Amino acid sequence: MKTKISMVLAVIIISIVSIATNSGAQAMKHEDLKKSERMKIRLKVDDKIITATMIDSKTTRDFISLLPLTLDMNDLFRREKYAHLPKKISTAGERAHKYEVGEIVYWSPGPDVAIYYREDGERIPAPGIIVIGKIDSGVESLNVAGSVNVTIELIK
Repeated sequence: MKTKISMVLAVIIISIVSIATNSGAQAMKHEDLKKSERMKIRLKVDDKIITATMIDSKTTRDFISLLPLTLDMNDLFRREKYAHLPKKISTAGERAHKYEVGEIVYWSPGPDVAIYYREDGERIPAPGIIVIGKIDSGVESLNVAGSVNVTIELIK
């Protein structure tokens, strides 16, 4: 009888701990979502407005500290628009050698910011890129030949 009661109590305790842990994880995910919602930027390309959600990272916060910026973004390989930043920013973020359309990235050797508007299947050479955000919609506005003038500002 004592063994059965001990087993029932153990199951109840494990269930309570599991629910509490799950609730804590849900709360953390919700907090991360709220943080990312606060880190939105607006890009003005000619008469078009593009919005993006930024990743909460040291590299992104350094980038945000440079805003507002007006950049002449050049075209590279008909897949991305890029521009030289006024100064280097943190390279604490994770490096990637692949990209997705709509990603906003930091290329540290530049130091450059780039936005991918078209997939070409090529890999990014070393040292790779650090993703700092993602275009919400309107990335096709960058799919034009040549350079574009872009104003980037934080949405408050």
